[in-house]
Amino acid sequence: MKTRRMLVLALSVSLVMPVVVAAQSSDDLKALRQEIESLKAGIGAVQRDVQDIKNLLQSLRQPAAPPSPVTPESMEMSLTDAHAKGGAGARLVLVEFSDFQCPFCGRHAKQTMPQIEREYVSTGKLLYVMRNLPLEQIHPDAFRAASAAECAGDQGKYWQMHEKLFGNQQALGAADLARYAQETGAEPAKFKQCMDADTHGAKVRQDLAEAQAAGITGTPTFFLGVTEGGGKVKVVRRIQGAQPFPVFKAAIDGLLAEGAKK
Repeated sequence: MKTRRMLVLALSVSLVMPVVVAAQSSDDLKALRQEIESLKAGIGAVQRDVQDIKNLLQSLRQPAAPPSPVTPESMEMSLTDAHAKGGAGARLVLVEFSDFQCPFCGRHAKQTMPQIEREYVSTGKLLYVMRNLPLEQIHPDAFRAASAAECAGDQGKYWQMHEKLFGNQQALGAADLARYAQETGAEPAKFKQCMDADTHGAKVRQDLAEAQAAGITGTPTFFLGVTEGGGKVKVVRRIQGAQPFPVFKAAIDGLLAEGAKK
């Protein structure tokens, strides 16, 4: 269907061009120019759709994940300076390493995270923590988006910016990020100063280093564990990829039933 749409648009442009030459009045020319611009915008949308399909096909070529995506771990992870929501006193913690330009991270944010939030985060059973893992080699805007989320977070708007970024993954340019920050209620001048100074670049790189140390190879990746005090969490489970809600539910309920490994 998308190929047919591109052919129709291309044919429309080829039909419009001779008419432009023959047009006599300025009103006709103006109307035709507007129609051509509209067609160009349509072609641009199709090109973005094609790129999304290419990205999806590329991901499908990767080796299939193991049948059970939840595997036991034995490691500690720092929660220092990470953005979190949910029960501050919750013993159970879910840490997500994510990339704002990753389509699978976007799918998790839109489809699965709201369910986790309703059942576990808003009820105080779970602390949900976000860490940065921008995969710059395949997502050139991801690092800048991560910095933008951190800069918005300086003004108490991290989660609002989180929603904006995952809701607009095809538009993560500098001007786009500034607009999203303003829409969240962040003060534009402070946001710009933070971005221009690369205030949080070191923090994003530190998250990247910790992700590498944890053996993470793709996004999103989740670590489910229990707090140990001192801003540390002992990892009990790893969940790889944008898994459906029942996978998270089974892992979380299992730990809750065990008293969160107390």
